Amino acid sequence: MKKIVYMFMLLFLSANIWGQTNEEIANVYIKKAQANYANLEVQDAHKNFGKAMKLLDTIKKASIARLGTLIQYELSNFKEAKAYAKQYFTLSKKKKSEEYNQLLELYVEIEDELEKIEIEKAKKEKARIAKEKETKRLDSLKNIWKKRADALTLKYSTVNDFNKNGIATFKQGDYYGLTNDVGTVLLKADTYKAVKAFDGIVLFLNKATNPTQIYAYNTQAKSGKVLPSVSSFNPLSTHYGAVMMPRGNGIVVTYPNNALKAFIYNINTNKFLTVDDQKTLFKDLKKTDKIEKYNKDGQVRLDRKWYNFGGHIGGGIFPLYNTDYSVYGFLCSIDGTVLKATDYNAVGGFYKEKLLVENEGTSFWVNQNGAKVKAPENDNGTYDGASKVIAIENGGFRIHREIDGVLYIILGDEKLEMLEDFLRKHP
Repeated sequence: MKKIVYMFMLLFLSANIWGQTNEEIANVYIKKAQANYANLEVQDAHKNFGKAMKLLDTIKKASIARLGTLIQYELSNFKEAKAYAKQYFTLSKKKKSEEYNQLLELYVEIEDELEKIEIEKAKKEKARIAKEKETKRLDSLKNIWKKRADALTLKYSTVNDFNKNGIATFKQGDYYGLTNDVGTVLLKADTYKAVKAFDGIVLFLNKATNPTQIYAYNTQAKSGKVLPSVSSFNPLSTHYGAVMMPRGNGIVVTYPNNALKAFIYNINTNKFLTVDDQKTLFKDLKKTDKIEKYNKDGQVRLDRKWYNFGGHIGGGIFPLYNTDYSVYGFLCSIDGTVLKATDYNAVGGFYKEKLLVENEGTSFWVNQNGAKVKAPENDNGTYDGASKVIAIENGGFRIHREIDGVLYIILGDEKLEMLEDFLRKHP
């Protein structure tokens, strides 16, 4: 029993000694902090004062609370300074002393500083909330603009330049279509996989080779139509064969299979071009020694061989066919020259003194006797309107147009300002 009492007393004395040791060490740090503060070494004072506070459970002296107030004030830690000042007022017994009044004045300053901080904090919070609301408002407007802009975006893979009539071809997937300079679709891209355009006329072919359907559009007249079926031209033909570039006079020339005549059609008059008085023509050709003979079956003889007369593509040039439906060549009535099909695979319609020859992989222009000449000026012309086609980074195209000094995205009758103008318009 005595041993137990002895051990208990030893533990009590050890705890008491340890407590006194902490307080003594804390007092050493307090003195260091006081010295630091007196020498204007505020950071060091703060460091030593902090070490003292870790060793003390509570502040029991007004002088320590006062020192904490002064240090924290100098470091602009006003919240901590206020807490120490309150402890000072609680611990101080000299309520009318100069020291007390000085700290009271300092307390008022601390309160003022804290008020300023709260005001500034409230101001910043208000600004933050306002900025957040503005950001949300702008994000909402941007989303609205984007949706409207997307609705005005042409979902095409390519758009060619507008011609002088403000019309351009475009490609969507595997198909070609036609649009004007405000984005109105004149021909949907759902049937035709190839295009031939020249002199303001566009031909749409349902197949790049040997098409079975052709749509022709005159951009000057702004009208189009499907050409007569090849079978209506010749019951034995199943496709149009080689399709030549259209010309400004509306002439379209193709070379159907299983046919002894060229398909020669004027899209302006919607009529096939035929020789009205073939017999008289043959007589004139024989009289001028361009052919040797002719017969009632529509054949002409050259170099003792008979050929089927294949029509008139213009400029006094006539396709001649072999009996196996192959083209033998082209008779130039101006001088009797025959342009052999081996060198002149297919010849297009005559316009402005020139014709286009298309061989496999190459093409060139000739005059009425087959001599090569400079290419004519394309009557497609240069667009001088207000619309511009702009490629979009994530795919598609938009048409931009300036109206009354403001740039818009347009599509048909719809229009949308650029994003910056849209945001300014909706403050």
